[in-house]
Amino acid sequence: MGIFDIFKKKPEPEPRPLFYDIVCPYCFSKFAPKEVVFRAAHDREDDEDYALGEDEELNRYRERFGLDSVYDMEAILRPSDIPEEQHIFSDHVLVGLNDRYGVVTRRRLCPKCHNELPVTAGKVPSNIISIIGASQVGKSVYMTSLIHTLQHTTADHFDAACMPLNAEISRKFRTGYEEPLFERGDLLASTQKEKMQEPFIFQFVFKDETKPPLTLVFFDVAGEGMVDEDYLGLHGQHIKNSAGILFMVDPLQIRSIREKIRLKFGDRPGEWVSQYDEPRDVVLTMFGDFIAYEDKGKTDIPTAVVLTKSDMLHALKDEDGEYVKLNSNIFNNVVHRKFLNMTEFENINGEISRFIEKVDRPFKGTMDVYFSDTAYFAVSALGSNPVDQKLQSVVSPIRVDEPFIWLLYKLKYIQGREES
Repeated sequence: MGIFDIFKKKPEPEPRPLFYDIVCPYCFSKFAPKEVVFRAAHDREDDEDYALGEDEELNRYRERFGLDSVYDMEAILRPSDIPEEQHIFSDHVLVGLNDRYGVVTRRRLCPKCHNELPVTAGKVPSNIISIIGASQVGKSVYMTSLIHTLQHTTADHFDAACMPLNAEISRKFRTGYEEPLFERGDLLASTQKEKMQEPFIFQFVFKDETKPPLTLVFFDVAGEGMVDEDYLGLHGQHIKNSAGILFMVDPLQIRSIREKIRLKFGDRPGEWVSQYDEPRDVVLTMFGDFIAYEDKGKTDIPTAVVLTKSDMLHALKDEDGEYVKLNSNIFNNVVHRKFLNMTEFENINGEISRFIEKVDRPFKGTMDVYFSDTAYFAVSALGSNPVDQKLQSVVSPIRVDEPFIWLLYKLKYIQGREES
């Protein structure tokens, strides 16, 4: 450092806005904090504005996901109906109302679907992470393995905790996903189109109170649903309002290597699905509508292209390294602590980027055209290839949290450092 460097002015940090737009983690609508509505904290039989009744917007949302309707809900209160002096603010964000009976409510709801918002909504950025991809690429299995890993190891490595947003989400995830896979070794069934899955919402909360929590919304939509209008509307909104994307690609989607992998593992009846969506077609189908309206026809949402089922790529190893080298980084698990290890990241990103370009150049070219901020990863959610829908060994995830950690880095939650 030269003597004059001491007097150089440090760059000013970006000014923090007074508030942030809110993205509802349930229906993915985007709105200003002043547009929220509230659930009354009490009911009165002598006042029809405060009487219990059906919440049609909430039940419409619940019906979409096959959930039971709820009745006798407390009334919806709109800030515009209550004098401004009775509005309650915190950090310039409307967080409560003192109603006409002097009863305070702080139950803020999304104005579109009437689900309750996180307490931090509007005070911190609404960062949503999407998991997307065609059917049968293993989104449900990856989501389960990733959340399990975040809760049990990754969060501790970054002085944080990963928690479900409420007890109901915790129960559904534990009984429907985590216990079958990690305790019983049962492979999860593909998400059925008829069963629209309500989003799984978790928060990655840092112990450092100066860092805002990161809301993780995993919307596990069936791949077949990409042609359904209801799905497309909700899923498109979800992608458009995401802060980061995990785009899953199955090696078996790539025609040039599919036969090589099939021959290695044996093509027994029922083990292989005959029809796969090409990765490029998935990009065009899922992103075309919203990317077409972005500036310069590109999106700057950080997107991690995640090659799933990396354990299958053992079938492509050879001394020449035509596809995969014998000493490939793909099969080595890596643990990132405190920061993103840029050496490890650059190694895997470079290797998988070159691999994708070699085996599916049209897909790589499409990603380069539509996305301005991408990185490439390989993960194995299970650590080994299942047989007849049953795991043959203990689940041992490989590099499953690395794409997520890269998104933490891109969203400025953590730093990246070269390996010392």
